[in-house]
Amino acid sequence: MLDREGFRPNVGIVLLNQKNQVFWGKRIRTHSWQFPQGGIDRGESPEQAMYRELHEEVGLFPEHVRIVARTRDWLRYEVPDRFIRREARGHYRGQKQIWYLLQLVGNDWDLNLRATDHPEFDAWRWNDYWVPLDVVVEFKRGVYEMALTELSRYLPRNEGFQRHSNPTRQRSFDARIEVSGTSGTSGSSGVFGFNMSAHFELPPGGSFDPNPSSANGNES
Repeated sequence: MLDREGFRPNVGIVLLNQKNQVFWGKRIRTHSWQFPQGGIDRGESPEQAMYRELHEEVGLFPEHVRIVARTRDWLRYEVPDRFIRREARGHYRGQKQIWYLLQLVGNDWDLNLRATDHPEFDAWRWNDYWVPLDVVVEFKRGVYEMALTELSRYLPRNEGFQRHSNPTRQRSFDARIEVSGTSGTSGSSGVFGFNMSAHFELPPGGSFDPNPSSANGNES
């Protein structure tokens, strides 16, 4: 389902624990890390799609989370042609997303990367809110920065956390944003915090599935 400009409606999820750390998932059989996200099906509201994706990608149900906030407008990114199936080129341009900030009210053990037969992640960890964008596929980084910045004002009070303490930023790419039905270009970039090597170690609370199913190469 594409809009008239070739963007697929999509939702993104920033899931918080009680320390204002965020769920950070490693895409299956890659070294890219990202937040849960997925397309909005025909007839679904963004909120309905968010709950469906939450279960499909991390195994949580509505009773495990509380909605804290969502982005006001659609945030857009374009997908380079090399990541688009040949038959979709010329029609599909990328994603337009509504982002949700959720608070986990369940437990870590409620998370399940194998809730479906087509897992998106094979590892996860709790990460500081300002995630390291250099391990995110490049064309998504601008939208991640915009979503995290907008949602940071709604973070629950947590002693020691600075809501607007966005660390070192490098302005190296553009990200497109649609505001009130129009689109513009905003110079945005960033590496939030530290670099993560391709050879990573899972921290306490992380998990790794040693026998994931084959990766799905489609953009989601």
